[in-house]
Amino acid sequence: MKMTMQRALEIGARVEAFVRDVVIPYETDPRRDNHGAPLDDLVMEMREKARAAGVLTPHVLPDGGHLTQLETAYVLQKSGLSPLGPLAVNTMAPDEGNMYLLGKVGSPEIKERFLKPLVEGRARSAFFMTEPALEGGAGSDPSMMQTTCKLDGNHWVINGRKAFITGAEGAKVGIVMAKADEGACMFLVDLPNPAIRIEHVPNTIDNSMPGGHATVVIDNLRVPADQMLGEAGEGFKYAQIRLSPARLSHCMRWHGCCQRAHEIATDYANRRHAFGKALIDHEGVGFMLAENLIDLKQAELMIQWCAQVLDTGSLGTAESSMAKVAVSEALMRIADRCVQVMGGRGVTDHTIVEQVFREVRAFRIYDGPTEVHKWSLAKKIKREWKAENGG
Repeated sequence: MKMTMQRALEIGARVEAFVRDVVIPYETDPRRDNHGAPLDDLVMEMREKARAAGVLTPHVLPDGGHLTQLETAYVLQKSGLSPLGPLAVNTMAPDEGNMYLLGKVGSPEIKERFLKPLVEGRARSAFFMTEPALEGGAGSDPSMMQTTCKLDGNHWVINGRKAFITGAEGAKVGIVMAKADEGACMFLVDLPNPAIRIEHVPNTIDNSMPGGHATVVIDNLRVPADQMLGEAGEGFKYAQIRLSPARLSHCMRWHGCCQRAHEIATDYANRRHAFGKALIDHEGVGFMLAENLIDLKQAELMIQWCAQVLDTGSLGTAESSMAKVAVSEALMRIADRCVQVMGGRGVTDHTIVEQVFREVRAFRIYDGPTEVHKWSLAKKIKREWKAENGG
C-alpha cells in the first residue's frame, strides 16, 4: 500500500506542513461575517499563500487528473487539521464535490467555463438542492423536490425556493437542481444572478463555511439549454456520482479536525494539574483520551475501506452510508470528550475545540442524518433477505 500511496504521502506532508505553519495562525483572524464565518478576503489571502506553496487544490493533479479516493482521503484529512485548512487549500465543501462531479461528467465547454475557476481557487460554488422543510421541499428525500424547470425555446426556466445552500452568498458558480416532466435536471449557472435572490442566511451551530447556509428564491431563472448537465431526467444519476465521494470527503476533513482537537486536549491534560497530579494521570481523563485514539483509528480505517470501494468504480452507496454513520458518530464522541477533558477552557473560543464540537454536531445531520442512512441500510438488508428467501 505504501508504494501506491507514495504520491499522496508526499502531497499530504506538504499540505500538513502548510496548514500547521501558515493556516493555524489565521484561526484568530477577526475577518469574519456576522455569523462568524470567514470572509472571502481572508480565504483568498490564504489561497494566495497556498498557491505559492504549491498546495492549492492538491487533490487535482496538474494534468487535470484526480487523486484516487484513497489518496484523496489522506490528503483531505491533512487539510482538515484546521477548520480553515480546507478553505485555504481549496478542498472545502461544496467546492470539492462540485469539482469532482464536473470533472467526471462536464462537457469541455462546462469544464472550461465553470470547473477551471474552481480548480484555480479563484471562485467558490454552491449546490442548490435542499428546499425549505416547512414547505414540504426536498431534504434527505430528493424525490420531494418542488423546484421546477420548463423548456422555453433554447432556454430552461427555473422557479422554486432552496434552503441551507452552503456558500450561496459570494459564490460565482452554481449547480441548480430542478424537476422537469422527464425527471430531475441539473444546471450550471453563473453567480450572482438577479433571478436567484438570497432571502435569509440563518445563524447555525456551525460557522466554518463562507457565505453560511442561505435560503434563496429562484424566480424565472433562464438557463441556456447547453448549461444542463447531461440530459433532462438525468439529474439524480449525476447527483449519485457526486454523493458518495462528497459524503466521504466530509468524513476525511472532519477527521483531521478531530485529530487536532485531540492533540489540543492531550496537551491540556498533560499540562494541567489537579488533586496533586496531571489530569492525564487521573484514570477518567486518561481513559477518555485513550478512547479518542481508538475512535480516530476506527474512523480512519472506515474511511479507507469506503475509499477503496469507490476506487473500484462502484457508486458505494451503502458503503458510504455506513462510513458516514460510523465516522460522524465517532467524531462526535471525540469532540465531546475533548471539550470534557478541557473543562471550562473547552467551552471557550480560546482554542478550536468548541468549534470542532459544533461543526461535527452539524455534520451528523449534513449529507444525510444518521437515521436516514440507517433506514437506507435497513431497506437493503430487507431486499437481500427477500432475494435469498424468495420473499
